[in-house]
Amino acid sequence: MFVKDNPLTASNFLENIEKNIYNNIKFYKIISYPQVKLIHSGIAADVTSYESKKQFLSNIAPLIPLEIKFKKQTEPKYKYQIKDISETDDLVHFFNNGYLAMAKKGDKNSSSTEFFFVTNKISELDGRYSIFGRIVRGLEVLNKIEKKDLIYRIKTLS
Repeated sequence: MFVKDNPLTASNFLENIEKNIYNNIKFYKIISYPQVKLIHSGIAADVTSYESKKQFLSNIAPLIPLEIKFKKQTEPKYKYQIKDISETDDLVHFFNNGYLAMAKKGDKNSSSTEFFFVTNKISELDGRYSIFGRIVRGLEVLNKIEKKDLIYRIKTLS
């Protein structure tokens, strides 16, 4: 977990784990491109309207802002989405195999419980999502995950 660089996003995910909201949850979407897969899971993926989702999640987890960290800054930037590709050179974290980010629904203040993994470098997403962790063990399992596979439980390393 990148707690130092993305404290709000990492702590949100850790709180979600403590609340056991990811227990027995399925991977609901897998997007496959020739070079990379995006593997999504979380809660409320099936809630269609953004307002319904906000209301549903208000009892479970707060909506949090987009959080990205630049190399020369001591604090992360919130609600700022990179528009100029040259800015990505200064990011602390880049999407690569096994990296974990919070999903959002267009709005820079819409992350909550949904997250995704990537299976390879995908620079098109850098600076557009809050990268807050990476897989350190079991990376080989990531490529085997299929839609509707079950997350029995998420454990963090001490």
